[in-house]
Amino acid sequence: MLLAGCAATASLGVAGADPEPTPPPAPAASPGPSPSPAASPAAGPKTTIDHDGTYAVGSDIAPGIYSSAGPVGDGTCYWKRTGNPDGNLVDNALSKKPQVVQIDPTDKSFKTTGCQPWQLTPDATPPPSTPPAGVQGTLGILNGLLGGQNGPPPPHS
Repeated sequence: MLLAGCAATASLGVAGADPEPTPPPAPAASPGPSPSPAASPAAGPKTTIDHDGTYAVGSDIAPGIYSSAGPVGDGTCYWKRTGNPDGNLVDNALSKKPQVVQIDPTDKSFKTTGCQPWQLTPDATPPPSTPPAGVQGTLGILNGLLGGQNGPPPPHS
């Protein structure tokens, strides 16, 4: 009986010394690098243009030769290149046909409206561009043929 009493006392002593449950051990630190927010690589300029808008050359879109299958539906495809530093018109077109345009690194922006998506296509051949002076000369000839005046009107008799 003495043994039973000692066992009961020992049992009570253990229960009295540990009234709260033991918290689980802290998880061990992993040997790898500490987790950090995922740093996404800086997104460079796009090489596809899939909706209408004005895009900054060099930051929004990469310079290069782009092609489009032409207008969306039965509409017309309009595009425009503007140049640095003052944003003057460099080239533009309004067409119902597939288009190829060369966007130069010196261009300020490229605007597209009503065109199917543009894709960077380095192997495409852009159409020859007409220099602005040539365009003005051509318009002068057309105005002359259509009866337009390039100066003061002639005196009336």
